[in-house]
Amino acid sequence: MTLPDAPMNLAQQLIRDHLVEGEMTPGSEIALRIDQALLQDVLGTLVMLELEAMGLDRVKTQPSVQYIDHGLVQADHLNAETYLFLKSACERFGVWYSGPGNGISHPVHMEQFGVPGQSIVGCDSHTTAAGSLGMLAIGAGGIEVAMAMAGEPLYLSMPQIWGIRLEGRLPDWVSAKDAVLELLRRHGVAGGKNTIIEYHGPGLAGLSAMDRHVLANMGTEMGATATLFPSDDETRRFLAARGREADWKALAAEPGCAYDREETLDLSSLEPLIALPSSPDKVVPVREVAGEPLHQAYIGSSGNPGYRDFAVVAEMVRGRRVAEGVSLDINPSSRQVLTTLIGEGYLGDLVACGARLHQAGCNGCIGMGQAPAVGLNSLRTVPRNFPGRSGTREDSVFLCSPETAAASALAGVISDPRSLDMAYPRIQEPEQMVVNRDLFTAPLPPAEACLKPLQKTDNTPTLPELAVLPGTLEVPVLLVTGDNVSTDDIMPAGQRVLPYWSSVYASAPFTFEALDPDYARRAEASRTRGGHAIVGGHNYGQGSSRENAALVPRYLGLQVVLARSFARIHWQNLICFGALPLTFIDASDAARLAQDDRLVIHDLHAQLAAGPTLAVEIVGKGELHLHHGLTRRQRELLAAGGVINHLKAHPASDQESMTS
Repeated sequence: MTLPDAPMNLAQQLIRDHLVEGEMTPGSEIALRIDQALLQDVLGTLVMLELEAMGLDRVKTQPSVQYIDHGLVQADHLNAETYLFLKSACERFGVWYSGPGNGISHPVHMEQFGVPGQSIVGCDSHTTAAGSLGMLAIGAGGIEVAMAMAGEPLYLSMPQIWGIRLEGRLPDWVSAKDAVLELLRRHGVAGGKNTIIEYHGPGLAGLSAMDRHVLANMGTEMGATATLFPSDDETRRFLAARGREADWKALAAEPGCAYDREETLDLSSLEPLIALPSSPDKVVPVREVAGEPLHQAYIGSSGNPGYRDFAVVAEMVRGRRVAEGVSLDINPSSRQVLTTLIGEGYLGDLVACGARLHQAGCNGCIGMGQAPAVGLNSLRTVPRNFPGRSGTREDSVFLCSPETAAASALAGVISDPRSLDMAYPRIQEPEQMVVNRDLFTAPLPPAEACLKPLQKTDNTPTLPELAVLPGTLEVPVLLVTGDNVSTDDIMPAGQRVLPYWSSVYASAPFTFEALDPDYARRAEASRTRGGHAIVGGHNYGQGSSRENAALVPRYLGLQVVLARSFARIHWQNLICFGALPLTFIDASDAARLAQDDRLVIHDLHAQLAAGPTLAVEIVGKGELHLHHGLTRRQRELLAAGGVINHLKAHPASDQESMTS
């Protein structure tokens, strides 16, 4: 291992403290020791099935916590049975269990388990929110989370460290959501790819830990590997208010350190901002769309989960009524926040104004309830507004702050909150927040855990076995997509589909249905004929870390994806399940390919080993060259047909490394 000898920024310090293999040079592969693991329910099911496939006895990451926060709508038996399966898996593998109603994994984990200086990986892309406490927090595909839970390191490309110096103080009616929307306006949904965003500077003093959560959460929308804040007096206050001051320690960049990228954000210069449908980076000032009609305003989610995010809305609506025809939806982020809102009297103000109260969880953010009417405007404090993510395919979702959403709900049209005839209510958290771990189920002792069977159903079947990539690959192009295809486009969520995510087989018919309703049928037919290829544009696989967006197409015969560029997590997910991701060296070459073209890659494994590029024949159209950029470790995974196959083929060495 090679370490920098100059003063280190905070990200470099945490990487150094967890480095197992590699050099801290941007772009080179590194391996990190992982301390904690976070699972959410609809992807946690696959993680538990992967742990079963690995033959694991007990997880090594402590704590590992399974949250029930996505699949909360119990329209039939499926979600309820998923809870029972996950609880049994937690008992079997030594994982904490947080049942339905406790809240969204990210803010609840901050409240209950977050520890400055530790590393955490989660099967949710917004695991990065824990960086608000000074944790090295990374979202990954579930198979990589399962490996980390088994004691294996997390492999990734060493990111650049992007230092953002915060100056000034947020003006009245401007909050942390506006700050992260400004960064998305500047840099777009791929502007932070392969970076860790590290905030520093005097502007930090005016941001609470939950304000920082908003920024750390939505760094993912810029494609960042992680977002990091120092652990300072505000971090200490947050932990002390929850009875966990003993977990605090000071963490900061070393004086004189440097960053690979540098930027300044003057908080005092910001104004209320809003992201237009249907991408988080289509950001304009609220004043530019003021007066547009409104159907729904949604407060909550992991994008704005703090006590102040609800309390400021309660202050704004006190003694007023929501405009006729507008649904103001309140989605508490955690049982703790909801309990405190009740104790402080704010919940009554929200209910009295006409707001609708929903259970603590992800809910409408993932299309599980609160779906808006077709084509009517919905203002949401959620982190994403990809088409159809709300549960309505033809939706019109805007992203904004709680202040903008509440002001608009009162006016009945999209409104700049500065237009309200009231003083801005600046909210401080109570000195003591109610935190109750009694509603969690602690891991069983190892002697009891090993006796627990998994409570499986038809909707939690064993994972499919995946074939290895052949030496010569000949496949048709089954689908050609545009830019910024999200994992929502590949594997949709919502109440209709999400309950089936625990079954590769049951979720397969929904794959790519919004882009090509016939894809799944044609893909299934390709399985017995050698599989197929997909051609993508820029930023293919952006958004959620959902590994089923790679696993299910792979089960349906996907062998290779050719794209102009990939989102980090999806690129790695494809490799982990034995599908080959290739990038066009000349972006214009993508235009040479059309649906039903046949691709041939001769001597595939020899070409992969020979260098970072390989030749692909387009039958009847000539040849093109693409970049793979795979390490030797990744080539071995592909040759085996994915991570699980590789583990089965190397049981002795892998078991030794897991326990070392």
